[in-house]
Amino acid sequence: MEKHAQGSDRHECDVLVIGGGPAGSTVAPMLAERGYRVVLLEKARHPRFHVGESLLPANLPLFERMGIADEVKAIGMEKWAAEFVSPHHEMPQSFHFADAWDKSMPYAYQVKRAEFDNILIRNAARKGVEVHQSCKARTVDFLPNDGGAVVRAQHEDGREQEWQARFVVDASGRDTFLANRFQIKQRNPKHNSSAIYGHFAGARRHQGQAEGNITIFWFEHGWFWFIPMQDDVTSIGMVTWPYFMKTRGKRSVEQFLRDGIAMCPALAERLKTATLVNQVEATGNFSYVSQRNHGPNYLLLGDAYAFIDPVFSSGVLLAMNSGVIGAEAIDTCLSKPAQATAALRRFDQLMKRGPKEFSWFIYRVTNPIMRDFFMHPKNIFRVKEALLSVLAGDIFGKTPIWGSIRIFKLLYYTANVFQPKRAFLGWKRRRFNIRRVDDPALNSAS
Repeated sequence: MEKHAQGSDRHECDVLVIGGGPAGSTVAPMLAERGYRVVLLEKARHPRFHVGESLLPANLPLFERMGIADEVKAIGMEKWAAEFVSPHHEMPQSFHFADAWDKSMPYAYQVKRAEFDNILIRNAARKGVEVHQSCKARTVDFLPNDGGAVVRAQHEDGREQEWQARFVVDASGRDTFLANRFQIKQRNPKHNSSAIYGHFAGARRHQGQAEGNITIFWFEHGWFWFIPMQDDVTSIGMVTWPYFMKTRGKRSVEQFLRDGIAMCPALAERLKTATLVNQVEATGNFSYVSQRNHGPNYLLLGDAYAFIDPVFSSGVLLAMNSGVIGAEAIDTCLSKPAQATAALRRFDQLMKRGPKEFSWFIYRVTNPIMRDFFMHPKNIFRVKEALLSVLAGDIFGKTPIWGSIRIFKLLYYTANVFQPKRAFLGWKRRRFNIRRVDDPALNSAS
């Protein structure tokens, strides 16, 4: 350890991870198990509140691999299906994960993220990661000739520390630490939404095995999530477009959420006797992407790279999967430098796959023609099974769903050709929905 002029202590490590959420707490222990000296900096102290409570079946094999399956099971509510409720269709539609192409992953969990993320970061510490909580990364200086980087951080007591690392991982989530530093974060031109959310007690749930199912409620200005968790806590979130957020005026975010719920009768009925148990929060700029996800000695994982929309509960899966492929890439870069370029190229391809596959559906899920496909699914050429596999997060393995997914897309495009007026109006509405609120055309229309 060295003492520096500014009074901070400098230490050395192989890999420094910024952020102790699902991405950071996955990549860190996987590298520590391979013998690397790994330091993880988390600005908060776990357990802490976080939104994004719905997991996917494809998460479960990863929990087994990490040795945390029993811990997650203990805090999780089983989620066997995803239900969609549309104001334009008489009956709701449920997609049961057991009907997916791969029948071995029939359920997932709903979890309180404070508990779930605490399990992950404790696991990282058990596996040998040097974990610093309440320690916020402040600056990073990359050294010449790919010599790694110096990261400076500050503890909650004001004490400063420095680490010289061979490799830096940005898993800072929506803080987008490196993307902001490099000025490579940009608004997703194809999507734009915000979210307001809170936890409720006393919400009416389904009975039996369906109690833990997530429900998606469409309404005029976007959609709601309904996520049941243990101890009679249900997460309710409204995801909506910028023009509607602008109508909030002087209302509190809580009142705006309640007023939105009142506009969705099916949801309002299930919350008729519910009471709010935490402070309602809001998140803007929900959809963004960074121009790159790696450099010679750094990676951007999970939400630190990109985020689209939470409608398919893909956030935790994509974050943890990025940690898995990130660990592989870093191991190659540090142990086999001659193969680093190829390893980073493969990392880039895999990082882009998840957002690409989910985004095709996300961009169209509020389109009335796509809504018909979801509310009246057909299994011709196994397209329903393939769609269920996507909803289950089974997009990174060897399940042969892609031929059927291409047929599903062909059927969708064909339906647009045969319903040109409806397709055009849906396209025009979406263009309006994703406009920025400072767009003059939007201002004049609202």
